[in-house]
Amino acid sequence: MNTLGIIAGGGRLPAQLVESCQATGRKFFVVALENAADMETVTHVPHALVRIGAVGEAIGHLRNAGVQEIVLAGSVRRPSLTSLRPDMMGAKLLARLGKAFFSGDDALLKAVVSFLESEGFKVVGSDDILRGLIAPAGILGKIKPDVRAEADIAHGIKAARALGEHDIGQAVIVENGYVLGVEAAEGTDALIERCGKLRREMQSGVLVKVKKPGQEMRADLPTIGIETVEKIHVAGFAGIAIEAGGGMILDKEKTIAKADALGVFVVGIK
Repeated sequence: MNTLGIIAGGGRLPAQLVESCQATGRKFFVVALENAADMETVTHVPHALVRIGAVGEAIGHLRNAGVQEIVLAGSVRRPSLTSLRPDMMGAKLLARLGKAFFSGDDALLKAVVSFLESEGFKVVGSDDILRGLIAPAGILGKIKPDVRAEADIAHGIKAARALGEHDIGQAVIVENGYVLGVEAAEGTDALIERCGKLRREMQSGVLVKVKKPGQEMRADLPTIGIETVEKIHVAGFAGIAIEAGGGMILDKEKTIAKADALGVFVVGIK
């Protein structure tokens, strides 16, 4: 196995990739994005802290580490053009991005993947490395959605697909056939918190997360984890539906156990 380059944003996914490499003995190097990556994840492993606009510096670190394959992992808040301060290669990337910089996340990530591959790297999906975390189909855990929740899931799939068609987001929250909110730049956690204030009944309503139609599958797959389950519980919703085969469940066993303990259902949907 060649050396894996992990470009790390926020959240738990970069840590899971590091743990997987350590468990399998695969060499890796982490480029931790400044003001995004969790530094506890990278402090004791080979890494470099790089600001988002310093593209040439990041690629230099990856090449010096012998990286051939790259995985993009974790959330990153998109910077403004004025705060980006690109280096020479960053300016080259911006020129290549063009309108994609001002488009949805999927258009932007497709352009970034294309740029990295033009620089001689192979970009792989986190699901290629963490195959055990892909959401399977069916009810995951002991809690089952009731008839009302199943109807909300069906409605949520349609709403999320429509949202994804415009490259806006991957998630919606539906309660009793009514869409309480859709995910945009704020992310899933903020969506849950916002919609919790709009919920009309306790233990009703469902978070639905699906990939966007035509999505770049090597970046930004729909993802949930323990924190998602906890936030759903605190907000008073009934459960979570995530796309089977197209979404990831971080710390899968612990996440499902937590859902069972809190009375939250998790279901993989086709």
